Amino acid sequence: MEIDGVRITTIVKDNVAIRCDGCFDIIVGTPWRVNLLDIVATEKPSSWNESPAINPGPFQFHSDPACVRRWMAARDYFFCRRGQVREIMRPVPIPTADGGKVRWGLCDGIHRDDHEFIPA
Repeated sequence: MEIDGVRITTIVKDNVAIRCDGCFDIIVGTPWRVNLLDIVATEKPSSWNESPAINPGPFQFHSDPACVRRWMAARDYFFCRRGQVREIMRPVPIPTADGGKVRWGLCDGIHRDDHEFIPA
């Protein structure tokens, strides 16, 4: 490394900790972040042995939307094809027909018509 024209051999910049949450490659420069809005708050506080329904982030990615979609698919989220990948995504609960575990779809929430969820 060189500082003000003086070469300093003891300072090495080889530890890069910024990785994409989608493809796990190194992100050069500023990462593109995605936040998930908090789901509706319950009227009672959750107990200590309950886990949150969804982690709001922020999550870091390359600027390619394919990285975000890969991350969604790894977590079994659905993606609303009426929307786009944006900095703020809204989680939408998708109930199952048998009343089992609720699945989540992510949408930017900008469109006015019904959601059309597809596997990410």
